[in-house]
Amino acid sequence: MNRNINSLTALCVLCASVAYGAAQGAENLARGQSACEALMWTRNLTITLAQVVEAADSTPRYCYVKGVISPAISYHVQLPLPENWNGRFVKWGDGGKDGDLDFADHRVAQGYAVANSNTGHDSGTEPRASFGFNNRQAEIDFGYRAIHLTVNAARTLIEAYYQRPPSYSYFEGCSTGGRQGLMEAQRYPYDFDGIIAGAPVNYYQELNTTHVFNLQGVFRNGLAGNLAYDINGDGTPESLTKINMLRNKVLAKCDANDGIVDGVIDDPLSCNFDPDLDLATVMCSGDVNADECLTRAQLQTIKDLYRGSYDSKGVPILKGKPLGSEFSWPFSVIPHKGNSMAPARMFTSGDHVNYLFYETDPGITPPDLSDPSHHPDKTRVIPEWAWWEFNIDDVTAGAGDFMRAITNAAETDMSRFLLDNDGKLLLYHGWGDADAHPEPTLDYYNEVVRDTFSGDLEQAKNYTRLFMAPGMAHCGGGPGPNDWDKLAPLVDWVENGNLPDYVVATHKTDEVVDNERRVCAYPQQATYVGPAGGQNNRANWVEINFTCR
Repeated sequence: MNRNINSLTALCVLCASVAYGAAQGAENLARGQSACEALMWTRNLTITLAQVVEAADSTPRYCYVKGVISPAISYHVQLPLPENWNGRFVKWGDGGKDGDLDFADHRVAQGYAVANSNTGHDSGTEPRASFGFNNRQAEIDFGYRAIHLTVNAARTLIEAYYQRPPSYSYFEGCSTGGRQGLMEAQRYPYDFDGIIAGAPVNYYQELNTTHVFNLQGVFRNGLAGNLAYDINGDGTPESLTKINMLRNKVLAKCDANDGIVDGVIDDPLSCNFDPDLDLATVMCSGDVNADECLTRAQLQTIKDLYRGSYDSKGVPILKGKPLGSEFSWPFSVIPHKGNSMAPARMFTSGDHVNYLFYETDPGITPPDLSDPSHHPDKTRVIPEWAWWEFNIDDVTAGAGDFMRAITNAAETDMSRFLLDNDGKLLLYHGWGDADAHPEPTLDYYNEVVRDTFSGDLEQAKNYTRLFMAPGMAHCGGGPGPNDWDKLAPLVDWVENGNLPDYVVATHKTDEVVDNERRVCAYPQQATYVGPAGGQNNRANWVEINFTCR
């Protein structure tokens, strides 16, 4: 009898405890919702929305706030409920020309408060670079102002919602986001404790004009230099045999340099591929174009893509695409049937020279960026002007210097962020990136070491690290290991002092990991140390079989 009474008593206590916990949970939810909605009345911010978003998939309930910064910056902040907040803030970076609000639900699920903005324009009304047309304020907002002011607004909301400021603040971004991260470190060095800048397009004017230079080369003389071939004679090239042939030649020359034959060139700078010599056996007889050979014009296209842009006097502007990036050329720069004769860089850079290169914009784009046969109408009230009219000599002549001062993040003395603020900078770039050329990032890192640390690489390693990922395309993808948590190593470095000597990256095929290895901090590279003779066996491509040397 007593045992039954004790069991009943224990059950009642448990039920009461569960009921109390449920009541507390409900009370916390109600308190979190009330505090969230109260942010609408924040007196020193213009808030347009503050509401709790219900849980979805792996993202828990959180407080969502939208606001406006005059004249045209829209931003939003994702705030975990107070009991879920890890005390940290992340400013999430952008891509392309931005113009929208990006979410980082995965960081919210990890407990981070996250902010993002449209950088001062809406791509639904002003697509691509057109927001910059005769609009200096929009250019400045996009260049640097929107990021810093969004940080200020987010911090105000964080302190109001949690009743304390964040313990640590981080920036995470790639491509345009990488440029934003470096811009923050250079202009506003006290905004963040740590910055992740991936594939940073920090030489913004040089990169975009290089893409235009490449497009002009491919489209010149009726696509004579195009690396796609028209098999059926319908006027639209569909065969990519030439690019595949080129890629195979490059891999045959240099894939095994790193000790593993895996379709990836770990260090393109060590590859001594020479198009004139190594493609001599596949040149078209009599220079007559065909599917399985190269004409002299096509060979020149290849050489220019590797070399990078240069003016009419041969003065270099920006280093070119890396050896081993050929797999992505059909997407980025080669027109063919598969991309409707409009490679991606035509849209990311084709109108850049209209709206974001010159101090005074030359005119609006014609209706079809993929038709260089069109003669832009100069009689319109606002004249047309097209990328095929651009003169690369304008770069070295200084015509882009005004906008370079707004958009480029090329300052190499990072003393204020790295030394005065004791900040940490984690750079990464894919060696297979044909969109944001990787070698300039390596050069930039070395120049930061030179100008911030007097060339002392060992001292620099305590503040900044660079990871060059073999075979990774732009911000991800590609044949090499390309996926890892970019933020976790930075947080561990900033908060615990654990220097990131390497990260462990994976490659997946059909969502199954088929390659895992270390990506080492520059200047070290991953070296296979697994079972002897097993380096070309995919089963051995696991992290434990690699070391950094």
